[in-house]
Order: sequence, then structure tokens, then C-alpha cells
Amino acid sequence: MKLRRDTLLAFLLPILGTVCLLRSEAVGQKVVIVTTDTLTSTQRSVSGVKSVVRSANPEAQFREILLNQDVDKAAQFRDSILALHPDVVVTNGTDATQFAKSNLGRTPIVFSSVMYPVTSGFAETFNRPGGNITGASLSIPPRTQFEYFKTIIPNLKTIGVLYSSNTASMIPPAQVVARSCGLELIALKVDSDKDLAARVDSITRVTNGLWSLADPSLFTPQSTKYILINALRRGTPFMGFSRILVESGALFALDFDYKAVGRQAGEIVCQVLKGAQPANISVTTPDIVWFHYNEKTAQHMAIKMPDSLVAIAKEVYR
Repeated sequence: MKLRRDTLLAFLLPILGTVCLLRSEAVGQKVVIVTTDTLTSTQRSVSGVKSVVRSANPEAQFREILLNQDVDKAAQFRDSILALHPDVVVTNGTDATQFAKSNLGRTPIVFSSVMYPVTSGFAETFNRPGGNITGASLSIPPRTQFEYFKTIIPNLKTIGVLYSSNTASMIPPAQVVARSCGLELIALKVDSDKDLAARVDSITRVTNGLWSLADPSLFTPQSTKYILINALRRGTPFMGFSRILVESGALFALDFDYKAVGRQAGEIVCQVLKGAQPANISVTTPDIVWFHYNEKTAQHMAIKMPDSLVAIAKEVYR
């Protein structure tokens, strides 16, 4: 009887091992998605990530974590995420990505909807991010922005930009790109609110147009209003960094499709799940760009918006 039991176990163990292996594979790889809000843009981005990953990995398991802004709970969230043993963590936005970078060790991280990943310290460069983080950015290349500007203002020669210490590192490469587009980019640093009036006055006197960077320390509600009013007063075309500025009076802006950005992040997640290292996966820029313009501002400045751009405008503000 003992011999039969041993013989039976010897027969069953390989089968049981195979069954366990199959069950393990069926569980699928774990993807933890970390967000800090429930905005529509965030939901669209997350939806884009999931749609791509599910298509390539039907058995993938998703777990969504909404971070509390209470810094005292950071360790609790960290432990909860690490206890899930994720194969990759997807973050949406700068705050979620900073949390992941600071708390999740060497866990592979793929971000979505981060404006300036290099300036934020998440990537060394777009082409070679290094470390364990890469992802899909919201950064529309300066060349693309300058080409739109020249299409609207064909005789554009000089453009100005205001910046702070937060965005100072972006100015030299943007100036190189501007020169290659036949433009001179004049940059003035704003060190404090007291500097703003003088800088706006100076830059609107010596340039044909104003470009902008998404710098939260510079573009506060009060300073944004001041810049917009004075650009309109001087008749200086102002390119905003988002459609919200166009709605407020900027001449035009380029915007992005958050779901499309999420899909780009999802494609990167699939590469990581196949074994690719984030350090070697280039950070992407938006592959879908939307054009917005303010018709009232254009009329005020006697600017005729090119028919080619009117035809593709996502939103026209009047």
C-alpha cells in the first residue's frame, strides 16, 4: 500500500506542479496605477494606459491607488504598494511620479502626463532617461511650437519668453532650436513678483511675439492676468502653454489628448512587462497635438488666422 501511495505521488507531483505553474501564469502581471486626483484628464489618461495593456496582456491585473495629500501617510501608501509586489507602477502627473520616485526603490515606474520630466528630475534626457523611470510626457517640442508660431505670424523674427529658476535649464536648448527655425529667442528671468512689470514691459518692446513655459511659480493667477492684459495692450501675439490661457485671451496654444498620452504610456508599460529596462526606453512626447485659438484676440490684433489652422482647430474661443 505504501508503495502504491509513493508511486501515486510520484505520478501526481509533476502534474500538480504544472497546474500550479499554469495558475501562476493565468494570474497575470501586476500593474499598480498611482494617481493624486480624479480629474477627467487623469481618468482619460488611466483609461488609455489600461486599454493598451489589456490588449497586449489580457491577464494583467490592475490595482489603482489614489494618494492622500497627507504627507504623514506616505509610508502607509508606500508599504501598501510594495506589498502588492507590482511588476510595474504607473503614475499620473508630477506629484504621483515624485512620490513613486522617492518611495518605491528600484520598482519599474512608467509615468503619464508629466510636463517637464527632465526639469523635474525624473529623467536624465528624453532619449536616455536612466534609472528606473520613463514614460509619456506632455512636453510638446519647442520646434513644433515655433513652427506653429511662424505659420500664424510669417514675418516673425524675435520671440520673447519669461522664465524663473524652475525653467532656466530649458532656455539654452530652446534658443538653439529657435535659431534653427530662423528666430531669435530673447529670454528674461523673473526673480520675484516685483520684477514682473519691468520684465513684461521690456520684453514686449523688443519682440514680435511671446512664447510661454508652464512655470507654476511664474504663472500665478495674478501674474497671468497681468501678462495677458499687457500683451493685448501692446498688440504682442502671445502663445499660451494651455487652452485655458487661450480662453483667457492668449492668441493660441497647442494642447494634447490625455487619453492618447495614456496610450503612449501603456505601450511603454508593455515593453517593461516584456523585460525592457525603463532606463533604455525613450520618454515620449504627445503624438496628437490640438490647436486652439482666440478669434476675438486675433481680430483685435488684426491677425488673419491661416485657413489651414482654422480647419484643424480643436476649439475656437470668441
